[in-house]
Amino acid sequence: MFSHLREDIASIIQRDPAARNAWEVMTCYPGFHAVVMHGWAKWCWSRGLKWLGRFIAYLARILTGIEIHPGAMIGRRVFIDHGFGVVIGETAEIGDDCTIYQGVTLGGTSLFKGTKRHPTLEAGVIVGAGAKVLGGFTVGAGAKIGSNSVVMKPVPAGATAVGNPAHILQKDVALQVDADSNQRFSAYGVTANGGDPISKVLHKLIDHAVSQQEQIEKLTAALSGAGIVCEKQAEESKLNPSQINSLVD
Repeated sequence: MFSHLREDIASIIQRDPAARNAWEVMTCYPGFHAVVMHGWAKWCWSRGLKWLGRFIAYLARILTGIEIHPGAMIGRRVFIDHGFGVVIGETAEIGDDCTIYQGVTLGGTSLFKGTKRHPTLEAGVIVGAGAKVLGGFTVGAGAKIGSNSVVMKPVPAGATAVGNPAHILQKDVALQVDADSNQRFSAYGVTANGGDPISKVLHKLIDHAVSQQEQIEKLTAALSGAGIVCEKQAEESKLNPSQINSLVD
């Protein structure tokens, strides 16, 4: 047990530059307290002491603002950063080295007891602030979920999901989760080139339309030079790429 606690403390110090030492983590980090108290609640729950497990989880919620059902499975070195408003449901499973920020919900969309209602986060997943992951599917190892995203379908390993509803932004097939390195760690799930994929596609379509407009103008000028009269396009009907791009952003 103590070796697990040391691992948890070390992982928090590694992933949070504001954490100065182990004593500060042990006394001032509600995410750490919530995980420790979940261990107590889980011990009671798995031994048939259901009410006591729920009561410990309730006390943890009062003290930390983090609600973890005692039936949830939480791996090693899981860091709930800031944590206020985090809700983790009964059948949720969180793998090793995951990071969860404030306001996250790992919720269920089914009312049937005895079924897998809540998501599974594989090792190294990062869930940004305010994100909602809803359903009994799997978020693959090393995936990132952007802040305020709403995820309702599986996310492949190494992918980044952003938006509402969430869209897959990118996928790194060669990703290997390394618990001893924060080289690939992205706070709040923010990645380089991490904009909304729908917005990026719209920008490309706008650029393509502008390019076509320029080609049409060149063709019209060439035809006019050859003596073929073409109806001139009204200036106000032409695309204004700057204006349209500003609306998409």
